[in-house]
Amino acid sequence: MESKWGQTPIYFFAFAAGAMAVLAFAPTGFFPIALLSFAWLIHLLIDAGPRRAFWVAFLFGMGLFGAGVSWVYISLSQFGGMAPPLAALATFLFCALLAAFTGAAGWLQARVPAGAAVRACLLIPAAWVLGEWLRSWVLTGFPWLSAGYASTGWPLQGYAPLAGVFGMSFVTLSLAGLLWWLARARKPLILAPVVLLLAAGEGLRQVEWTSPVGAPVRVALLQGNVSQELKFRPDRYALTLETYARLAEETSAQLVILPETALPRFLHQIEPAYLARLEAAARRNNGDLLVGVPYRGAEGDFYNSVVSLGVAPRQLYHKTHLVPFGEFIPPLFGWINRLLTIPLGSFARGATDQPPLAVAGQRVAINVCYEDAFGDAIGAGAANATLLVNVSNVAWFGDSLAPAQHLQIARLRAAETGRAHLAATNTGVTAAIDRDGAVLARLPQYTTGRLEVSVQGYGGATPYMRLGDWPAIVASLVLLACAALVAWRRQRR
Repeated sequence: MESKWGQTPIYFFAFAAGAMAVLAFAPTGFFPIALLSFAWLIHLLIDAGPRRAFWVAFLFGMGLFGAGVSWVYISLSQFGGMAPPLAALATFLFCALLAAFTGAAGWLQARVPAGAAVRACLLIPAAWVLGEWLRSWVLTGFPWLSAGYASTGWPLQGYAPLAGVFGMSFVTLSLAGLLWWLARARKPLILAPVVLLLAAGEGLRQVEWTSPVGAPVRVALLQGNVSQELKFRPDRYALTLETYARLAEETSAQLVILPETALPRFLHQIEPAYLARLEAAARRNNGDLLVGVPYRGAEGDFYNSVVSLGVAPRQLYHKTHLVPFGEFIPPLFGWINRLLTIPLGSFARGATDQPPLAVAGQRVAINVCYEDAFGDAIGAGAANATLLVNVSNVAWFGDSLAPAQHLQIARLRAAETGRAHLAATNTGVTAAIDRDGAVLARLPQYTTGRLEVSVQGYGGATPYMRLGDWPAIVASLVLLACAALVAWRRQRR
């Protein structure tokens, strides 16, 4: 291929395949596009040496992230106050950093000698999973657009309670490899494992890994629809508080949930009479209210927090996984403060072992903003909980792909843990998700409203909650190591 087409078309096709793969994720969510895109990537990688494989996979990643997380530019320029040229450069460099992990995966699989079928169906998926896993924790992690998310709501979602999103990524790329092998070898027998993987996934979707606990609870999720440019303006403060108080007082739900930083001042600065008003609304329903609010600790640290008000004793959750440059500035990057104007951008991390909040007869595991993108942490926190609750403010990303992608992530967290997942957001998507990842109800974006729904709490543990990401990671390492060992022994002979 290289002699006929040269390097440039190959790299262009890799970039185009990555950009096309975005259509497999929300809001489009057409999973077959993921198979087609990754099968084309495998075709470009199959005979490539390590150096070319790196660039092919890197440019696939640039297409994927350049199209899929371009909303970073909106947060930097429109709401972060960064000059548009600098915001564009920062977004490009961010996407290049993410694509470095896909490039490293391409390089790694090319370093291991193997036959075409083994490479396509096992080694490339294994290397890809390791790249995704590294991307989920290096520099605090950004596990957005992992391949497994594309199969949310499709048969392969059945593997989520077993191996999580990285296990689903492995199966997705293996399936793409089988389809590539089928197109190349034209042997109908290859269809057998394709059908088996899909049928097993669909069969696993029918398994009930968790059991109901208690009676369903009536929940109200409040969406204030406060635009980001107005959120922290002093002249908007009273109207914001009145909007949420009115929405809370008009419901009879036992559990009322407000979004992240719904009250845009530190908790100790909010008028006690207003907090008493919210608490009275919750107590009238013999229930509790959860509200996102900045919090100043006893030692002067600032936290992005959720506080409970109502019948149960007051409880707090402090966000653990902070957003770099949005909620804290990493060491050596203090100069970024001169380019950004982000309010409340210097938070401390909460403890990693915070217990669920005991409210409204449920044990609620709270996560804030993109914390629910980290499946192993959510799985660990869900072990002692009956409900998952996410509070977010994705108004930072405007009318982009981000809210729909975030909802897709939340759906998979529900499937991984066998827990209903409630998402209360400022501008959308506010939604209630059942334990199988199905959306029970949702509010339209950019509307002020209240979503009321009856939700069942669940107990028990899925295999993924017990083992986390390790089975997928260890299996990927073992596959690559075994292939390398076989090649070494053959070479010695």
